[in-house]
Amino acid sequence: MKHAVILLSALAFLACASTNKTTEKTSTKTSPSSNASTAVSNYSGHGAESVPADVVKKFAAQPVDAKLARYVQSMLDIRAPGLGIPTPDGTKLVFGWSVTGTPQVWRLDGPKAFPVQMTGGTDRTSVVGITPNGRWIIVTRDRAGEENPGIYLQDPTGGALKEVIHKSKVQAALNQISEDGNTLYYTANDQKPEDMAIYSYNIQTGARAVVWDKPGLWSLADIRKDGLYLLEKATGSLQSEWYTLDPKSKELKPVIGQGESQEYHVSFGARPGEFLVLTNRLGNFRRLYVSGKDGLKALTPERKMDIESFSIDDNRYRILVSWNDQGYSKLEAFDAKTFAPIALPKFPTGGSVYPGFTTMNSRYTTIGVETGKAPRTSYVYDWETKKLTQWVIPSAPEVKISNFAEQTLETYTARDGTKIPMFVRRPEKCTEPCPVVINFHGGPEVQARPGFSAWAQMYVDAGFIYIEPNVRGSDGYGKEWLHADNGRKRLQVITDIEDAALFVRKNWKANGKEPKVGVMGGSYGGYSTLYAMTKFAGAYDSGVASIGMSNLVTFLQNTAPYRRILRINEYGDPEKDRDALVELSPTTHLNRVKGPVLIIQGVSDPRVPAGEAVQMYEAMKSKGLDSQLILFEDEGHGAVKRENQVLQIGHTIAFFKRTLTDTPDLKNIER
Repeated sequence: MKHAVILLSALAFLACASTNKTTEKTSTKTSPSSNASTAVSNYSGHGAESVPADVVKKFAAQPVDAKLARYVQSMLDIRAPGLGIPTPDGTKLVFGWSVTGTPQVWRLDGPKAFPVQMTGGTDRTSVVGITPNGRWIIVTRDRAGEENPGIYLQDPTGGALKEVIHKSKVQAALNQISEDGNTLYYTANDQKPEDMAIYSYNIQTGARAVVWDKPGLWSLADIRKDGLYLLEKATGSLQSEWYTLDPKSKELKPVIGQGESQEYHVSFGARPGEFLVLTNRLGNFRRLYVSGKDGLKALTPERKMDIESFSIDDNRYRILVSWNDQGYSKLEAFDAKTFAPIALPKFPTGGSVYPGFTTMNSRYTTIGVETGKAPRTSYVYDWETKKLTQWVIPSAPEVKISNFAEQTLETYTARDGTKIPMFVRRPEKCTEPCPVVINFHGGPEVQARPGFSAWAQMYVDAGFIYIEPNVRGSDGYGKEWLHADNGRKRLQVITDIEDAALFVRKNWKANGKEPKVGVMGGSYGGYSTLYAMTKFAGAYDSGVASIGMSNLVTFLQNTAPYRRILRINEYGDPEKDRDALVELSPTTHLNRVKGPVLIIQGVSDPRVPAGEAVQMYEAMKSKGLDSQLILFEDEGHGAVKRENQVLQIGHTIAFFKRTLTDTPDLKNIER
C-alpha cells in the first residue's frame, strides 16, 4: 500500500468531522442585515431525506435540445482512464473508467491490450488497492452519490463482489493492506457519525476487530515493518495531529501537531525513529522534511512553489515528490536513505507529470502525463529495468483534439493591487466583444489546474472565453494565499470574485462595448456564483450555481456531521462568527439581484444539502426574481452519471447562450 500520498487538491473532499456542540440543531433564521432580506426556509438535514419527494419530482431536469445533447455526448466520449494500479507481477493493470456512463473498474492484461470490464451497474465503483499477493482487488462502491461508500473484494479474474463493509449512512475508506495480504485496515463512522474508528478485517476468515476507536477523525496512515502504526487525527480542514500506536500495548505516542493549528502530512522514514514530514509550518510554501531527535531537517530545496504530494514505497527505497509550479505538476525522486536524487525517465510532456500508485513490492509505479492538447496518458515505470511503458490509450472518437484551445496563464488585478492568477481559453472566433464565462473552482482550498479539458472546450466551442481564476484562498501559491480567506478574513478577500468581472469588463472591450460576463462553479464555486449574483449583483449578467451553499449558517447546521468541524475551521464558527457568516451568505443579499440564476443540485449530497438549493430558489421566486432549479434525484455532490452530465452541461450552455449572447441558437456548437 502506498504511504503518505497526499493529493492536496482533494483535501476539501476529505474534510470531515463534527463536535457534539455543533451537531445540535438551532434556528435556521439568520440575524438581520441592514441592506437585505435573510429569510430562508426551515429545511433540516441532508441527503434525500431533507427534500420532499414531490419537490424532487417537480424540479427534475427536462430534456435539452437534441442537437446540443448529441454534441455534449460526443465531447463526453473523450475519456482518459484512471492511472490505475499494477498487479504485483506487473502483468496487469486495474483502473477506473467511465466509458459505460458510470465510473466502473476495468482490467488490462498487457500494455495497450483490450480492456476487460470488471464491475458494472449504475453505482460509482472505484479501485483502491490490490493485495501484495495479487489475490484480491479492493474496490469501493457508492450509491446514488450519498458518499457513504462500501468496501468490497473481487477476484482479479472477475466475478461477484465480496462485501467487507457497506452500511447505510456510514462512510468507510480503505487505509492500509498488511504485508502478507491477509488483512485490510479501514476507517468507518459506524459508531458515531462525527467520529472515524479504525478497524482490521481478516480476508480469510471475515473476522473484524477494532484497532482504535477513541473520539475523533482517525485514520491509519502507515505501518512500519516492525508493526508500529502511524495514526492521523484530522483537526481542521488542513490541520492534523500525528501519533504512533503500538497495536499490542495500545500505547499512543505523539509525533507532531499536538495543540497546533498547522498542516502536516507524515509517513515513516527509512531509518528507525525517522519520519518524513510535509509541512508549511516553517515557511510560506510546503517543503519536505525528515524528523528525528534533532527536529525537522529540510530534504527539498526552498522554492517559491508548494510540494503538492509525496510518497514513499513500502520497502522504503525511494521518495517521490510532486511540485506545484503555477498549477503544473513536476515530478522528482530521491533515495529514501541517502536522500540523493534519483534519475527519472524522460517524459513526453510540455504540461504536467505526476505519480500514481506504487506496488507494495516497490517495483512498479503508475505515472500520468497531461497537456492541454490531449487527454492524460498513463504509463507504468519499472524501477528494476528502468523501462517506461504506456499502458492505457485515451479515446477521442469523432473529435479533432488538436483544435482544442490551449489555456494561457494570465492575471487580473484585484482592487488592492493583488495579481490574481487565472487560466484562460479563447475561441478562434466569436462576435466581439466575446462573451465571457468565469468558472470559480470548489474547495475553496483547491486550485484550478491547467491541462486537457473537454468540459472547458465545450464553452469555447459555444463562443465563450472561458476563465478559471485562483482567487485568494486557493491552494498552490503558499500558505499566506491559502489561508487568506479563513473564517472572518473571507470578508476582506471575497471581493476577488467581483474584481474578476470588473477587470474583464474594463480591459476586454471591443467596438466600444463591454463583454457580457457569466459566472459559474460547483461546490464552493457554486457558492461563489450565488454570492456574485447577490452581493456583487451587476458585475455578472447571469450565473449557474451547482451544489453551492446559499446560507453559510444553515449549511454548517445541516452538512453531514463528519464534515462539520473541518468546515467550521475554514468558514467560521456558527456562534462566534455568526455575523460574518450571515454577511457572507448569498441569501442575505437577495434584494440586490439583477440577473438570472440557474441552480443545479444533487439530492443525495451529504456535503452541501439540497435544502441550500431549494431555499435559494424559493427565496428568489418569492421576490419575483429570475431563477431556475434542477434537482438530480440519483446524484450527490456533482453529476457523475453520463445522462445527468449531458443534462447539466446542456442546460448550462443553453442558459449562457440565452443570457449572454445575441444568438441563443446552437448553430455554431458542432465541431
